[in-house]
Amino acid sequence: MVLEKLGSALKGAMRKIAGKGFVDKEIMDEMSRDMQRALLQSDVNVKLVFELTKKIKDRAMNEKPPSGLTQKEHVINIVHEELVNFLGGKAVEMEIKPTKILLMGLFGSGKTTTAGKLALFYKNKGLKPCLIACDTYRPAAYEQLTQIGEQLGVTVFGNPGEKDSRKVMEESLKKTGKFDVIIADSSGRDALNRDMIKEIEDLNGILKPEERILVIPADLGQKAEEQSRSFQGAVGITGVIVTKMEGTAKGGGALSACAETGAQVNFIGVGEKMEALEKFDAERFISRLIGFGDLKTLVEKAKEVGAEKTAEKMISGKFTLEDFYQQIEQVQGMGSLSQLTKMIPGFSKLSKKMPGNFMDVQEEKMKRFRFIIDSMTPEEKRDPDKISGTRLKRIAKGSGCSESEVRELLKMYKQSKKIMKKMKPGRRGNRLMQQLGV
Repeated sequence: MVLEKLGSALKGAMRKIAGKGFVDKEIMDEMSRDMQRALLQSDVNVKLVFELTKKIKDRAMNEKPPSGLTQKEHVINIVHEELVNFLGGKAVEMEIKPTKILLMGLFGSGKTTTAGKLALFYKNKGLKPCLIACDTYRPAAYEQLTQIGEQLGVTVFGNPGEKDSRKVMEESLKKTGKFDVIIADSSGRDALNRDMIKEIEDLNGILKPEERILVIPADLGQKAEEQSRSFQGAVGITGVIVTKMEGTAKGGGALSACAETGAQVNFIGVGEKMEALEKFDAERFISRLIGFGDLKTLVEKAKEVGAEKTAEKMISGKFTLEDFYQQIEQVQGMGSLSQLTKMIPGFSKLSKKMPGNFMDVQEEKMKRFRFIIDSMTPEEKRDPDKISGTRLKRIAKGSGCSESEVRELLKMYKQSKKIMKKMKPGRRGNRLMQQLGV
């Protein structure tokens, strides 16, 4: 789960403010210490951490709350705003259009896998991508990329017998005329050296890409700043993709380090699946991290798999078992259920009443739930309250599942409806208090 410990620690610090009757210097000092501890544990640079908490304290003690917000609510808003600025501020909207992309990065960054994830991203947006295997340095790099291409239904160009990446690029470009997006995977090294710089410069001259993207693993933490500056100075990167965010506590350090250099983080990798690549938006990321939700990203994911109407019904709380069935079908293409629920404002508070592994367990049971719903009549799907006694036994027998599993599905459905109905819009300040569990 992406930066779960950092998110929990930040939410805990903000709850201290939300739970107080007033805000004074002592309370702000306590919250600042909690935030400092949380950010330092995420490998954020010490100097940047203290600069951030000083800004928050100064604003909290000196700014007058705007009309409609209490002082506590205003302080929570300040924390949110400064954390967003800390990670690069408002994102530049990414234009989805035909483009050429050159990926670069050191060994172990996840560059080749990221090439496949990018191709799928553009494919889901309605464009026709292709991949060029220009990594002639690492053994089996071509084979890895072709396997990814086959899995995604994306064409891969390359020549496993050619050791000169420049020739591979030149020959491959002759075949890419019918493709909208060209993504080239370049060779990595243990460190950025003269040979690597020269190779990237040559590939850049041949491809003439609109985007030169550095791929950095999140476990670099604050060391990402040094790598980002090195590549920026050597080849002039236009953006960064931070990978492996789900497997380290240092992701906050990597993101803040990139922001410090001025490098735009375009995407983050949040899992091993090809779908586990997200556009990075600091505001959305921080909102999700501290429990405010991210409905925009949820709807975007739903659109990609044709699930927008289902998602809207789910969010409104007005959904039947038929809608629930469609959600089960579509959620696999949108990502894990636990990740999706983090995008719903206030869910973190409500989810505390559930067992810790509730979402993961339910995801494993989805296949059997589908069999159960398939065994129901249209009337039962529309009105599950009618299911009891002989109906329940018939559904269990028809689906090959136990009666307890049928009851479990009905309980999960009712629990989901109850949770969604509690997501009522309200005044911004009230929503902040509710989302923090106050």
